[in-house]
Amino acid sequence: MDEMFEKLQAVADRYDELNELISDPAIIADTQRFMKLSKEEGELRETVDKYHQFEDVTQQIKDDEDMLYEKLDDDMATMVKEELKDLEAQKEQLEEDIKLLLLPKDPNDDKNIIMEIHGAAGGDEASLFAADLFSMYSKYAERQGWKIEVVDENATEVGGFKEIVLMITGDKVYSKLKFENGAHRVQRVPATESAGRVHTSTATVGVMPEEEEVDIDIDPKDIRTDVYRSSGAGGQHINKTSSAVRMTHLPTGIVVAMQDERSQQQNRAKAMQILRARVYDYYKQQERSAYDAERKSAVGTGDRSERIRTYNYPQNRVTDHRIGLTLNKLDRIMNGELDDIIDALILSDQAAKLEDLKNND
Repeated sequence: MDEMFEKLQAVADRYDELNELISDPAIIADTQRFMKLSKEEGELRETVDKYHQFEDVTQQIKDDEDMLYEKLDDDMATMVKEELKDLEAQKEQLEEDIKLLLLPKDPNDDKNIIMEIHGAAGGDEASLFAADLFSMYSKYAERQGWKIEVVDENATEVGGFKEIVLMITGDKVYSKLKFENGAHRVQRVPATESAGRVHTSTATVGVMPEEEEVDIDIDPKDIRTDVYRSSGAGGQHINKTSSAVRMTHLPTGIVVAMQDERSQQQNRAKAMQILRARVYDYYKQQERSAYDAERKSAVGTGDRSERIRTYNYPQNRVTDHRIGLTLNKLDRIMNGELDDIIDALILSDQAAKLEDLKNND
């Protein structure tokens, strides 16, 4: 416990230092540094507030305990004991809150994401399920007040997607959707199935934090860029100009093709945005594989080949296999009501991190 309070005092000292720094006219004039320090100050604020609350409650407990040593009438003693009971409960809750706030933070949690949904095993039915997942995440994003932009899509004749790539922007998007990485399995009777048999199909979801140039350094010499004429709908403009762009990251072999925008410059910018995210994700997956060889986290490896969830339509049931959670409200979940699943995954991840801290103490 003493170690925790040493950490808290260090955080509080740094917070005070940051407040002095961001009041300094020289730093205010340096926009980039001012924004960086302001962001750090904002990240520490809640922890410091909780620490001060904890100090106040601890002092109140001491004061009340001192009062009980004095000669109090019965009514006053009863009142003080009741207050002590409430204060002890507050103190216990604040300790738990502070432990969570001191857990190692994922540096990507505040970022926007690029999400890729692919129809996998199951042909047309898999592509239709990919479309259903797109709809589910779109509705969830709307509930969160986030913005969704379709960056690229490869639609099928039956109304599904072989692949759809989205950019989701808003408050702490990655922190809530990072656990969606993996293979999603659906069990249902396809519309084309005349005998009423339940089929199993899969779609994969990839969630990558949006990477700025400062986050990952890609050597321009490692990128081969090809331009060509766009195909598909779009009228004369598409056929006359080489506006489509294909970028290849030579060290990893990752390829991004973009033809949705009207100009080559716009397609280059979009392709580079996705390429940065995919290259970052590639190297992060390699690091994670090395870590998971030693210890597998409670919510899985995040690998897209790992089956994470089953959506059973006949029984209106969703099961998240990583944490053993089953909910009998598939209809509501497909309507974007994902909070119960996402909250449970976040709690499981926090519990695993707390266990790690306990084991390492």
